[in-house]
Amino acid sequence: MILDFGNGFHLRQATGADHAALASICLKTGDAGKDATGREDDPGLLGLIYTIPYQVLEPDLAFILDGPAGASGYLLGASDTRAFNARLAAQWYPHLQGRVTDPGTDSSRWRGSDWARHLIHHPDFAVRQALADYPSHGHIDLLPEARGKGIGRRAMAFLEQRLAARGSTGLFLEVMPQNGRALDFYRAIGFEVLQNPNLPKHCAYVAKRLAFAAEVAG
Repeated sequence: MILDFGNGFHLRQATGADHAALASICLKTGDAGKDATGREDDPGLLGLIYTIPYQVLEPDLAFILDGPAGASGYLLGASDTRAFNARLAAQWYPHLQGRVTDPGTDSSRWRGSDWARHLIHHPDFAVRQALADYPSHGHIDLLPEARGKGIGRRAMAFLEQRLAARGSTGLFLEVMPQNGRALDFYRAIGFEVLQNPNLPKHCAYVAKRLAFAAEVAG
């Protein structure tokens, strides 16, 4: 156990045995925080894109939230986004691309998980200059039973501290623009919603400078 949140919830290091849980939670929160199960015809793809590679490639920053009913959330991070994306491109995506067929570029013909299959074959690993002050990134998703208990706030503070201890000066996360609840949460814990025309329009980016990084690292 790494953090005890009370009421039967605690955070621990994720292991290879948690891959199914990481994929399941990702699916159940994959529609802008809501359950995407009814949308996807390949329910495992979201986890293979958004969660499992963190446990494999950056295991020291991959955590599972356990609760009374089992795995109830995850907290994931990458201290150097550019380096992490390079590992994704070299070590992770070639296998995924061999697993699924590219559905083509005509999105009007896509069905089910075709959007994810297309993303796998056409990934964007670029890190925009607008994010230069925020070298690290993270992901956090909680199932409904874990929300409203202060867990997200404490978990994010924990991730910020871990990243600062590694010398990171800033952290960003991607949020679906329609997920107003998540955007409000990040604003409440000190994140800024970045407004920059050079960032992709399909995502909102929230970012925070880790001002105490030099103190912790020094």
